[in-house]
Amino acid sequence: MLQKKICMLGAYAVGKTSLVSRYVTSMFSEKYLSTVGVKIDKKTVEYGGETVMLMLWDIYGEDSMQKVQMSYLKGASGYLLVADATRRETLDKAVALHERAGEVAGNVPFLLVVNKSDLVTQIEIDDTALRPLIDSGWTVLRGSAKTGEGVEEAFSTLTGRLVGG
Repeated sequence: MLQKKICMLGAYAVGKTSLVSRYVTSMFSEKYLSTVGVKIDKKTVEYGGETVMLMLWDIYGEDSMQKVQMSYLKGASGYLLVADATRRETLDKAVALHERAGEVAGNVPFLLVVNKSDLVTQIEIDDTALRPLIDSGWTVLRGSAKTGEGVEEAFSTLTGRLVGG
């Protein structure tokens, strides 16, 4: 069995914990609980004939008072950057975290999930904001931990890159 460490990175309250919960347990809670440090979940999946144990490291969100300790990324096989579709500044934070993550984790697979896409009337991260990232080769998916939209696709896409699929 392959084991792969995936880190969740993003600003505070973008939905990293909710995405992991939706993926691992198919559940969503409206209750906001701030992550302290790191919370690790596991999920075993089949991908391309391989059994893969995903170790999902849900790292606390970065804000103006607290920077993410990049040491959490040591040994990471890849990471998911998460931005909140209703807060434009969280996209800037995701880009900055990507730059710092590369210094620790190296050139590992990653993708960006623009979460909370179900909040259609509040969207601040539009296609124009994402175009430069997509043009530079980033994989960008819209999703919603609340509805489940794009969640399986995000983790499956990243898993495929981790196992060479």
